[in-house]
Amino acid sequence: MKFPGKRISKHYFPVSARDPLLHPAQPQADIANSWIIGIDQILVDIEAKVDDDFVARYGLSLGHSLVIEDEVAEALYHELVSRNLITHQFAGGTIGNTLHNYSVLADDRSVLLGVMCNNIQIGDYAYRYLCNTSSRTDLNCLQGVDGPIGRCFTLIAENGERTFAISPGMMNQLRPESIPEEMIAGASALVLTSYLVRCKPGEPMPQATMRAIDLAKKHNVPVVLTLGTKYVIAENPAFWREFLREHVSIVAMNEEEAFELTGNSDPLMAAAEALEWVDLVLCTAGPLGLYMAAYTEEEGKRTTRYPLLPGAIPEFNQYEFSRAMRRQECVQPLKIYSHIAPYMGGPEKIMNTNGAGDGALAALLHDITANNYHRINVPNSSKHTRNCLTYSSLAQVCKYANRVSYQVLNQHSPRLMRGLPEREDGLEEAYWER
Repeated sequence: MKFPGKRISKHYFPVSARDPLLHPAQPQADIANSWIIGIDQILVDIEAKVDDDFVARYGLSLGHSLVIEDEVAEALYHELVSRNLITHQFAGGTIGNTLHNYSVLADDRSVLLGVMCNNIQIGDYAYRYLCNTSSRTDLNCLQGVDGPIGRCFTLIAENGERTFAISPGMMNQLRPESIPEEMIAGASALVLTSYLVRCKPGEPMPQATMRAIDLAKKHNVPVVLTLGTKYVIAENPAFWREFLREHVSIVAMNEEEAFELTGNSDPLMAAAEALEWVDLVLCTAGPLGLYMAAYTEEEGKRTTRYPLLPGAIPEFNQYEFSRAMRRQECVQPLKIYSHIAPYMGGPEKIMNTNGAGDGALAALLHDITANNYHRINVPNSSKHTRNCLTYSSLAQVCKYANRVSYQVLNQHSPRLMRGLPEREDGLEEAYWER
């Protein structure tokens, strides 16, 4: 990926450069930048090794997940700190992970909206959140709160049993007036999760989310929704289908969430059905790989050079070399599909399944922002004779998303530590040709 962001190569011995004394350097023309913006329930994942007595003392159930009150969470956290039981503290949240991974991949700006503690102490959970977030992720728009952010405690017993204690804290206290219109107006995408509209009565987060959606519609910014978990969708699939139809351009989900949403266990057919409500679908399917579905203009369709794939839709990848478009931008919309198997057959040992979908979505967002960046700065390019949603073909975006998912599965944290290498010695040429 060459966009977004400036790429200036510096050479210490520019033997072919003009003499700066004879030819003063011309000021570089300003280049318009692109970014993505997202709203998240700001939380930190805290892992600690404890004994069974510790679990019982705080009223938790061994091996289960429970929501705990702030007072209990504070006492639990301080005991973990005082006894030096904490092994890891990771910044969490599906949108926070996605924006961080986007900024690492693109080496460029993303903007995170949510809440953050007004008072942060060195070494505490809020401090860890800031430390574990890319410096390219803009946190200046966070709303300050007098209280804790969300915390998810993973308490690991001596036998390896994991007990989860969740403290929401103040994470759902984002107010509608804290949503900056100018940031959304200039963004390439607004990224949300289903959790944001599922809060306790009286919490302002759902209202803040809907204000952001209204502003995105006003400025024609694509709204991206990640479905979060199958349990949320299973509670009321009809509500979510209507929500997608009314408010969302792009949906990201896994095969379980896709089943709860559509009732179809085939990821390809579920993605095809979701196209009735949105413009682009990203569906991860575990060991089956990754599916994408979108619209393109009938006249602009491009036939694949890859083998045609069998499935519930015969030869469904026939036009996967086409670029995705929003349905409203098409004169004669055509549904297109693509699929790719797990990169290199998948990791030999999966270190972490949490965040692979967020990594794939970050790759898709990078491509969308690249397209927006290029359209702003090179408006006369042949790439923009049609108003496409992605810079690359659906097949190429599949490939990129698949590679990022592999990287996340290969590490303990759901957040990338570094960008992907430009060339990899261990990478088979056949993969890139595919």
